[in-house]
Amino acid sequence: MKSNPRNNLIYGQHHCGKGRNARGIITAGHRGGGHKRLYRKIDFRRNEKDIYGRIVTIEYDPNRNAYICLIHYRDGEKRYILHPRGAIIGDTIVSGTEVPIKMGNALPLSAVVAKLIAKEGKSATLKLPSGEVRLISKNCSATVGQVGNVGVNQKSLGRAGSKRWLGKRPVVRGVVMNPVDHPHGGGEGRAPIGRKKPTTPWGYPALGKRSRKRNKYSDNLILRRRSK
Repeated sequence: MKSNPRNNLIYGQHHCGKGRNARGIITAGHRGGGHKRLYRKIDFRRNEKDIYGRIVTIEYDPNRNAYICLIHYRDGEKRYILHPRGAIIGDTIVSGTEVPIKMGNALPLSAVVAKLIAKEGKSATLKLPSGEVRLISKNCSATVGQVGNVGVNQKSLGRAGSKRWLGKRPVVRGVVMNPVDHPHGGGEGRAPIGRKKPTTPWGYPALGKRSRKRNKYSDNLILRRRSK
């Protein structure tokens, strides 16, 4: 739905997503340009407890793939939330401990339907849709349903200009570069990369190498990794 965002829920954001660090060196490729954006303040906490709200608009957000909903609460509060799949204008939502299990409602983990494996003290063991088994605090809250706009990855942008509006620059294969620009570059004609395994432009392993940091703080919360 075409509608203008509320002024008190947006603010100007210096869009500096050029993929450079503080020294101006490229650390994330294929980024830069793009249309100016205004950031929408999204209510991820859902701390308006036991107060019903109504979906007034469903809007486009340039900062994410999902749409967002403008909610008018009965106490006069107005906030943005992520659009739940299947929600339409006029639907009501609420967050709290004893609210119905309905799409878009936010409930504590102890009241949400999920694949609960075990409960121990202040934490619970859940099996996520990816197959990962994770330890989560019982005080956490969750929103019922699925984020909308699920087919965004299958959408064809149609032309290169649409990609540039999103701030994404062309992707060039390393094998067609010169050796000074990429480890895969160089050679006469169509030459192989000349290495046993592919690497990044900085020489680190790529394409299949696990990039998760060792001894990350959340390692002790993951009981079983997700299945491929």
